[in-house]
Amino acid sequence: MTLEQPRRPQYDQDPVKYGDVFDVRGNLASEPVAPVDAASMQSAESQVLGQTQKGGPAAVMQSAASANVRGGLVDPDESSEAVREEGVTVTEENIDGTRLVTESVGGQVVGQYVDPAVRAADRGSPTDITIGEALEATAYTAAGEKPVDQSDAAAINVAEVRALGSNDTPSSGIGAYAQSAADHNARLMRGGNKTTLSDVLADATTKLPRDKPVTPDDAARVTGAEIRNKPDMKTTPGGVAASMASAARLNQNT
Repeated sequence: MTLEQPRRPQYDQDPVKYGDVFDVRGNLASEPVAPVDAASMQSAESQVLGQTQKGGPAAVMQSAASANVRGGLVDPDESSEAVREEGVTVTEENIDGTRLVTESVGGQVVGQYVDPAVRAADRGSPTDITIGEALEATAYTAAGEKPVDQSDAAAINVAEVRALGSNDTPSSGIGAYAQSAADHNARLMRGGNKTTLSDVLADATTKLPRDKPVTPDDAARVTGAEIRNKPDMKTTPGGVAASMASAARLNQNT
């Protein structure tokens, strides 16, 4: 899940917009984050998850909306046009015992992550999310359909190194597979049959001979590898770095 703290507006009279704190597009990106929007997301998170998530979309929206109200830039009782028309949603999907939570505003995804609560209950023990599980979860997000590029390959390679605790990764491992896929995709013309993240990561847990719980340091290393290989220096929403960051945060919370 890719979340940013509200950035200071370029000019004092500019409110914090959705495009400032989430990777969204179109009209939603230019709309100010409104207090009613944040309250709606907090309510939706509480209904589905039992509580609002620390550092989650609702918390980010509340911070941005509060800044807008303090600056007199939005009405305290205001909601954005996108929320009035399409609302906010928090949905969950159980995939092989893993609870995948997706949060959306105005029809656009602003957060997607694995919730460990159901995983622990399903397995009978409070197990932290491992690197392999975080990678595998990426395959089932919207980012799973993304063709693998160099930034993905770099992130997956670092994740594999962290899981194995060694730079000597197997030639048939997921890092090598991801790099081969990135090279293959780069040679294809537009519309070619490209290898996706889902193709590479759908069974990541079985491809790792060793695994370990995701830590903040693991997530930071993977994030660094991903953004260094992207022109815009941003992580892919729901991608490898985002899944690792979500897993690390949830492991800390539990």
